[in-house]
Amino acid sequence: MTVESGKIDVKAVLVDRAERIDAVLADILASGAPIPKSLAEAISYTLIAPGKRIRPAVTLCVCQMLSGEICADAETAAAAIEMVHTYSLIHDDLPAMDDDDFRRGRASCHKAFDEATAILAGDSLLTLAFEIMAERISLPGKAVELIKILAAAAGPSGMIAGQVADIEAEKSRGNEDALKYIHINKTARMFQAATLCGAVAAGASEGDKKLLADFGLNLGLCFQIADDILDVSASTAELGKTAGKDAAAGKLTYPSLFGLAESKKIAAGIAEKAMAVIEPFGEKANVLIALTENLINRTR
Repeated sequence: MTVESGKIDVKAVLVDRAERIDAVLADILASGAPIPKSLAEAISYTLIAPGKRIRPAVTLCVCQMLSGEICADAETAAAAIEMVHTYSLIHDDLPAMDDDDFRRGRASCHKAFDEATAILAGDSLLTLAFEIMAERISLPGKAVELIKILAAAAGPSGMIAGQVADIEAEKSRGNEDALKYIHINKTARMFQAATLCGAVAAGASEGDKKLLADFGLNLGLCFQIADDILDVSASTAELGKTAGKDAAAGKLTYPSLFGLAESKKIAAGIAEKAMAVIEPFGEKANVLIALTENLINRTR
């Protein structure tokens, strides 16, 4: 399933969504309770850094597909997702984790500041994400549902579980089941949260939520496989982070287990599955389909 070439400018869509999210994030930081200066600088340095904003963009695209507009609740949920994602990057780069000196094209938070400040900046973003949803979402019931979705995706049975499994799998031969568990939990669950948050913000039916949850999980899985491939095939300048880190650390990845050619086939197959899931939405899903094609074919 493909979108007619040239019909949708994915880059323009992503730029628009990123600008929306950046404006919301800036407002949150400017209007919230006072934060110590050094901590505020570290939070702003990492949160407002140039980034693709893929996960929050998915939230906004889903909301617009279902309701015809991007509502304030979707923007708040998308901002919270970006905060949680940024927290995970800050902690992932720490010496005790993946030990990376670069992120989003510049020094990692712990290099630009120090390890203690980086840890606290990550902690701050994680907790602030749930604070803003509790405060800014229009209806209490909707706020609870959104908070539950994001907490489950990011928590000890989601992203953190994936991180644990990723660390434990280093220097091991591993197998496909272990690899899929890592990628689903470390990455795909957050993409699933992004689609579900967009659906909840739009007031979607339970049936539509189920379809979009399936789509999000597959989108996240093919995104991470593509990321594995890029770690092998792209440069540090292209990635905005250190290239070749996975191989150097002995990470269990799709290229390490299947090789590059087979990994590309697997990613393409999962992308096709993701796009097929949202066929019932018809032409309204064209932006999400184009985004999926773009993510699987990206070079950075």
